[in-house]
Amino acid sequence: MDLTQEVLVLRDVLIPGGRVCDITLSGGRVSHLGASGKADTIYRCHDTIVVPAGIDMHVHMRDGVQAQKEDWESGTKSALAGGVTVVVDQPNTIPPVTTGKILQDRAHLAQEQAYCNFAINAGVTVDADLEGMARAGAMAFGETFAGPSSYGEALSRDDLKSAIYSIRNLDGLVTLHAEIVHEGQDNTLAAHDILRSTAGERQAVQMIQEIATPGSRIHFCHISSAETITTIKSKETGTIEVTPHHLFLSHDSCTPDDTHAKVNPPLRKECERKRLWECWSKIDVIASDHAPHTLKEKSVPFSDAPSGIPGVETMIPLLMAEVHHGRISLTDVIEKTSTNPARILGIEPAGYQPGMRADFALYPKTSSTIQVENLFSKAGWTPYEEMEGVFPEMVIMSGQVAYDQGACIKTNPTWIKGRGYIPEK
Repeated sequence: MDLTQEVLVLRDVLIPGGRVCDITLSGGRVSHLGASGKADTIYRCHDTIVVPAGIDMHVHMRDGVQAQKEDWESGTKSALAGGVTVVVDQPNTIPPVTTGKILQDRAHLAQEQAYCNFAINAGVTVDADLEGMARAGAMAFGETFAGPSSYGEALSRDDLKSAIYSIRNLDGLVTLHAEIVHEGQDNTLAAHDILRSTAGERQAVQMIQEIATPGSRIHFCHISSAETITTIKSKETGTIEVTPHHLFLSHDSCTPDDTHAKVNPPLRKECERKRLWECWSKIDVIASDHAPHTLKEKSVPFSDAPSGIPGVETMIPLLMAEVHHGRISLTDVIEKTSTNPARILGIEPAGYQPGMRADFALYPKTSSTIQVENLFSKAGWTPYEEMEGVFPEMVIMSGQVAYDQGACIKTNPTWIKGRGYIPEK
């Protein structure tokens, strides 16, 4: 039987706004909203919260020579177990994604292993073949480094201006890592915060807004301070992404030299973390910046440790725990993890209405504690250990069950190509 043609019904779903109805799924889409007819499979949802599945538009899936950190199988299983059915891989891989061929090779590797849908971003360097990568299927361009980070070198102001101009002419989205990095002794979390300060982040954002060609599509990755968010005046000058680690963690709550909390941009002070929550309504996207490193790699002196935190599996569960306690709304979580990423990237949205992509996560109405032994990532650690999360019991992708009670099920994941893609003849 062709499973993609099965009719699956989610019965008694509470839609945000108060309506309770059945959702019929077939052919990878929502086919009907209302009382259901015959179905191959029925799931009763009166005890669950049914949410359009997430798009994590900022992950580093590693693989290749970095497969000990993460590979496409482990990373996309992590995504599914966290309610995410689309991941967007960043191009600062080894080798970096700077040509159409490298991009396609990366996609083909993902096609062999991935358990969820995926897209590949194009690298932006002085010698990158931007047009070739657009034709090859790049979803977006970047993260483009206005400040250096792990496996990513910063572009000069002139090179960055030229790249943004070129990407605008390709009708592409440029995603930007905005930091100014100062020299100094990087031996504690507090020192890391100072060397990659909130003031430097704000100045980098201001510089990008000054040099951006009118009409450019700009997306600012992992903004870490309220002050920077106020600098981004409108959606025309850039959409705003924030990570769970900047919302839920601060360096005040860590030991001074805790390498597991080392990340770029850095964790900030507790007061800054709270101020970031005050900007909740101005944040367009929550994305994980899933950047796994092994315990061995993190078990070195602070100055030698790589920056990065695994988080694709815990991103939405952390937010759903906030919904559980009434601190944020379910509608906001759907908007920031599913609807807005789809709109910004130009991906068909998942949702409740007929014709929409049939990707859903079914969450219990109770929370649990995050335990590293229950996570799929090869990293083998999480900074959220023992924190509260609400993890999905089931995830449906393209109308098929892809995750059920702790087990991932291989379906038919799709490489989602960007708007510049030109099929090979």
